[in-house]
Amino acid sequence: MLLLEADGRALADVDGAAFAPTGAQLRGMPAAAVFLGLRDGEAWFAAPAAGVALDAPQRIDLRSAAGAWPAADATVFAQARALLHWQARHRHCGACGGEVAFVRAGWLGRCGQCGSDHYPRTDQAIIVAVGDGERLLLGRQHGWPARRWSVLAGFVEPGESLEQTVAREVLEESGVRVRACQYLGSQPWPFPGGLMLGFLASAHPDVPHAGDELEEVRWFDAGTVRAGLARDWNTPLRDDEDGIAMSAPISISRWLAEQWLARHDAGIPGP
Repeated sequence: MLLLEADGRALADVDGAAFAPTGAQLRGMPAAAVFLGLRDGEAWFAAPAAGVALDAPQRIDLRSAAGAWPAADATVFAQARALLHWQARHRHCGACGGEVAFVRAGWLGRCGQCGSDHYPRTDQAIIVAVGDGERLLLGRQHGWPARRWSVLAGFVEPGESLEQTVAREVLEESGVRVRACQYLGSQPWPFPGGLMLGFLASAHPDVPHAGDELEEVRWFDAGTVRAGLARDWNTPLRDDEDGIAMSAPISISRWLAEQWLARHDAGIPGP
């Protein structure tokens, strides 16, 4: 049983590993428990920590756990956080306002008044490494650590194809015009319920300018990107140190930058 606080942090043991008591240790299944699946024949559940008799030495957020826990445990945490967050914010029916009860092991919300069914929500977003042949386009958000940069991203809007979203988001955030794009892969991003759809894109060598959502956006040459990826992502740059810092290894943002760099170094043209 994985136990989560209301703010999304999971209970952890003294070493920062998952604190996952069994049903026997809990002396019964919490009423709000949701079924996550089977691992090696063992059933895994998640529940809010509030009201559970057992406590743990510390709490850990999902970003920290994703970098420290085994992949299977971090995946369970991500699934639990997204599902419990959805339940906590969908107590009433969007059609009639009636109270929603959760059935099918917590994966379906059913309105007791009008009978409408409600399913867990996933918000799709694109994330894209944009190149002009020699340079990679990166942006910075307000409040990020000094010289931390990332590829661009944005949510899919109703009526858009993913390719249209890539072109629109890049233009809105940077003023750069995309010529073509190619889908590469995806990553669940439960902050709280996103799915990041990763692309590579080729663009015109326009002069970038930051839109409303970014603090700054710039082109970087391959050497600067290579040095940024080689640097320890968790060690802040000194004031007298040149270069940039990239996203954490767990992120699809970093993976896309690595894919762009590998293709650039191999002389493979953009999509």
